[in-house]
Amino acid sequence: MSLPEFSDVQAAATRLAGRIRRTPMLRHRALDEAAGGVMLVKPEPLQITASFKLRGATNAALQLPEGARGVVTHSSGNHGQATAAAAHALGLRALIAMPADAAQVKVDATRAWGAEIHRFDRHGTDREAMVEELAQRHGLHIIPPYDHPHVIAGQGTAMLELIEDARAAGLTPEQFAICTGGGGLLAGSALSIAALCPEARIFAVEPEGWDDTTRSLRAGQRLPNDLRGTNYCDALLAKEPGVLTFAINQRLVSGGLVVSEAEVRAAMRFAFTHLKLVVEPGGAVALAAVLAGKLPTQGKTTAIILSGGNVDPAVFSEALAA
Repeated sequence: MSLPEFSDVQAAATRLAGRIRRTPMLRHRALDEAAGGVMLVKPEPLQITASFKLRGATNAALQLPEGARGVVTHSSGNHGQATAAAAHALGLRALIAMPADAAQVKVDATRAWGAEIHRFDRHGTDREAMVEELAQRHGLHIIPPYDHPHVIAGQGTAMLELIEDARAAGLTPEQFAICTGGGGLLAGSALSIAALCPEARIFAVEPEGWDDTTRSLRAGQRLPNDLRGTNYCDALLAKEPGVLTFAINQRLVSGGLVVSEAEVRAAMRFAFTHLKLVVEPGGAVALAAVLAGKLPTQGKTTAIILSGGNVDPAVFSEALAA
């Protein structure tokens, strides 16, 4: 399978026009003051399915072969909901395999788009083999969560929009911090950044215990997680970087940053208090890296993506009360 290029991101943007929401670029005085520089924020919780995942899922669904009956995937929630929404828009069947411990808010949202839910054990299941079997049994096409050229290209449209909006405001980002699980958003974003801001530095941001991309970038090869980390940032719990995503990220990404649960909670509170946004734990890690000083931002123009807002109410309440 060939790697996507920036031209694929541009084609995806054209393909997705009118099918997804172009989320705005946000700025806030309190965030600039906290960072000591200019902060640009892409709020994907405002996306139709409350995460960036709709971009990749829709781009992939629109390129299915003629006569396709439906789609299948595995997801902790955001990609599943996005795939279900994309299938609903195209009149296709959607079968979504979700972990037995997936956040109920994500299960309910996925089912609300008409998807059928197949539950599995998060840590004891070979997800790819499971999805292959489901696809063959039901005659469905697989839309992977991150390791597919069409998915990567679709995710890259979020960063393409952010850079376009920054330029329109007379700003050029010098560095980018991007929430990272399997690496699809990071890889798609890196393609856009390398083409449009070639001098900028790119950083993956991951939660403690799930820092496979950070370690892999340092080692120069894909390294798995030991699966002993908590499920707090449930959107970012990939077992290891994707083959395609890492091939892109190894070439274009400067390094990785790791944040704690306490730092993530602080970022969720900040986003709600100042930006008036509900951000899920996994969607807040890039902001957490900035607020915790993991990324030097003094005197710089820094761009981040808040990648999702599908958070369990109890988890969000706990973060606000911490």
